[in-house]
Formats: sequence, structure tokens, C-alpha cells
Amino acid sequence: MNLALTLEYAADRAPDAEALVDGTTRLTYIDLRERVRSLAGGLSSMGLSRGSTVATVLTNRHETVELFWACQWLGARIVPISWRISEADVAYCIDDSGADLVVFEPLSQTHAEASAGPGRTQVPVDDLPTAAPVPGAFELDDEHIAIMLYTSGTTGRPKGVPRSHRAERGGALSQAYQHGYRTGERTLGVMPLFHTMGDHSMLAMSLLSGCYVCQPVWDPGHALGLIDRERITSLYLAPTLFHDLVHDPGVGSSDLSSVRALGYAGAAMTGALVERCVEVLAPEIFVNHYGSTEIYTYAIGSDQWLKPGCAGRPSVNASLRLVRPVPDAPCDDEVGSGEDGEIICHMGSEEAFGGYWNRPEADARAIRDGWYFTGDLGRLDADGDLWILGRTDDMVISGGENIHPLEVEEALARAPGVIEVAVVGEPDDRLGEAVTAHVVAEPGVSADDLDGWCLASTDLARFKRPRRYHLVESLPKSPSGKILRRLLRERA
Repeated sequence: MNLALTLEYAADRAPDAEALVDGTTRLTYIDLRERVRSLAGGLSSMGLSRGSTVATVLTNRHETVELFWACQWLGARIVPISWRISEADVAYCIDDSGADLVVFEPLSQTHAEASAGPGRTQVPVDDLPTAAPVPGAFELDDEHIAIMLYTSGTTGRPKGVPRSHRAERGGALSQAYQHGYRTGERTLGVMPLFHTMGDHSMLAMSLLSGCYVCQPVWDPGHALGLIDRERITSLYLAPTLFHDLVHDPGVGSSDLSSVRALGYAGAAMTGALVERCVEVLAPEIFVNHYGSTEIYTYAIGSDQWLKPGCAGRPSVNASLRLVRPVPDAPCDDEVGSGEDGEIICHMGSEEAFGGYWNRPEADARAIRDGWYFTGDLGRLDADGDLWILGRTDDMVISGGENIHPLEVEEALARAPGVIEVAVVGEPDDRLGEAVTAHVVAEPGVSADDLDGWCLASTDLARFKRPRRYHLVESLPKSPSGKILRRLLRERA
């Protein structure tokens, strides 16, 4: 099974169903297939063939979706790269991937031009040629690379994550099933297509004769309008985007009644935000999708109403363990219920990658004895449900005590006037690290107010409460909306 067949099947199954919307552009599945076939022919006329590599630096526009499918049709691999990262990082990713062609738009032109090199063609997306259709690569082996995503590089240079046709389709099926999607689903396509959430959201629609409604750049007011006009039925967003959406001034005047399924991933969602999402959107389904670029789904927390933030149980494709969080821990050194452990996932998952691109040292750190070490800390509760405590390197050790930032953030997020909060450890002569809260708050909120809240209105132990508060205008985030704690620590 490969992804070219996925589009072929979708067009055979529901030729007249709406597949793609981008402003005034509206394509059915038969329209999309014909455009993809011609675009694949155009790529072939440029000298590309099976095994070629096409890098893109594009927003979520209909041409981006068409180019993704054209690469699959031709049997080439696509490497979508963030236009929000630095020119140097874009150039690194393009060089590292060995791209034969780089496709860009005006927004990303300077980024793409930074990667110019011999034997590499650069083309604006609007200038891509079309030509006589080429046969689909239907017999391509499903272990061939379909797409290579680059991690956000929060701990150094971005790492290439090659993903096979099998892993991509497995992830899309997993999402469609575990997010409770239905035939004809309509989803908001705003999570970037260079990110695993955006990539799989688009693929999941093709399995369900569903519609992918493009939003090129995030804007909560625009998103509310699209939900209203396009009758969006599912939202799969990073928590920061949900936060923006449900707190937007226009939320009360928008018709959001079509939305029935919510999913979030990429970071923890506080109980306060879960409650606000339920209040505003009244979903039938609300899941926490815990996974990564490397293995798309680890676990699904399907009871967000009852257990806000809980990662739930292993995915249909996953086997998980919690092992002692020490360097080079063996995969059978499991911790007990209620104990903190590093989460590891078996590489036999249908959604798993096969190892990093040209990074054997990263493979050696992350993959041992057939298990992928996620770097995430977790704990099982009395029901056997998984809770994510944060990254192993985010733990704050203050006065000899281990303190999880998410626990402190959960307490502060409910304080009056708090908009966003991130907690890190800052160097301290006496404590080793001081629990430090970076808070985006409404005017008039003070550090004393926040400390008083922690002492009087939460169950947070006194030693866990922040010793320092920084009231800031915004928090640094990755292109996918994940808070970059590393940058907060570096500020100290």
C-alpha cells in the first residue's frame, strides 16, 4: 500500500466529494486527482523521477497539498520545511535532505535562496509546470520514504525523520479511528503541513472522503470565520491555538455548532483550557493525542472532560513502557504504578519511523533494543491511565526536590488574569534551581497576586510554588505552537 493509491482510491470512491478548499479554490476528489497527475507530469518534465527529493518552504495553500500528492504519484519524496525558522536552518535542512528541487512562495523566497547550490533547482510554486500525466507509482514498496519531516530543533540542529508510505498511512488511519472521525469529515487545515499534525490531518481526510480547508497562516478570527462558513466538523490543534480561538473576542458571534470532534497534541493542555473549550465548542469527542514525529501516536486520552490533560491508554498501534529515568536505562527496568518513568514505545508500531536521516549518534541515543526512548516523563495513575509530566530535561531540581513544571503551570493557569504560563528552573546559589514562572497576564496582575493564589487557592506544596515571577508580553514558541522552555532558561 502506498499513498498514490490512497488518492486513487479516494477519487474512485467519492469523485464528486469536496476534497480541498482554499479561499475561492474548491476541488473535488476527481479534480484533485487530475491536477495531481498533471503536476506529477510537470515534475517529470523537469527531470524528477522515482526517488527524487522535493523540498518545500510553503504555507498551507492548495498548491502545497497538490504538490504533496504529486510527489507521491511520481514516487518522489517530499521534504516540507518550516518557513518560520532561520534562513540558516532552512539551508541546513535542504542540504541535509539532498533536495533536487526547492519550491517556495514570496513569503519564503529569501529562505529558499539561502540554499542555492549546484545541481539544485529552485522554483516559485506558482511557476511549477504541468504536463501530460504520468502513471501513478502504484506498485512502489510501502517501506519507501514518502515524506521526511524535520524536528523543531529545540535541542540543536533539526533532525530529519524519514517516514515511509506504510507509517504515514498507518498514522492517518490511527487518527481517523481514534479521533472519532466520520465519512465526509471537514477539518481546519491550519497546523502546518511541515508538521506531523498537519500532515496527518490532511491524509486522514483522504481516507474518509473528507474535506481539508486550508488556513495558510494562523489567525483566530479568520479561523472562527472558516469554521462558521465552511461548517468545520473537527479541530485538531496545538493547545496554544485552542487558547487563542476560545478567547478571541469574536467567539461569541460565530456559529460553531458544526464542530463535533476536538483533538490536541504537541503540548499539555491545562484543566482550565479544557473547561473553556468544552464551554465554547461543546464537543461530542475530545481527545489528547500523545505522539511524536518519530512515532505518530503513543497514546490517546479520550476522556478529557473527566481527566483534563490525561494521555490515556496506548494507541491501537503502540506498546508502551515506563522505565527508570536514568541514562542508558535498559528497556526492561520498568517502574511501578504511581512512579515517575521515561516513556518508551516499541518500534514495531505501524506508525514508526526507521531511524533518523544521517544521524547514527541520534539513533544510538533514542533507539535501544527495539524501543524508542521518547525523553518524556510519565506516570500511571490508579486506573492505569498515563499522565505526561514533561521532558526529562525540563525537570526542576530545587533544594533536592524534583518538581514537574506542568504541575505548577496547571495551578497558575487558573489564577485570575493569567493568560499563559511556562515554568522553568533558573540557577540559584542556595537551591540549585529556583522554580521560576514566566507569565503572560492581564494588566494589573502582580507577582504578589500570583504567589498569594498559589498559597491560598491551590493544593500546590509550598516548596513547589515559584520563587520568581517574570511578567512577560509573550512566550517563545516553535512553529507548531510548542513553548520553548530552553529559550526561557537561556534568558536567565
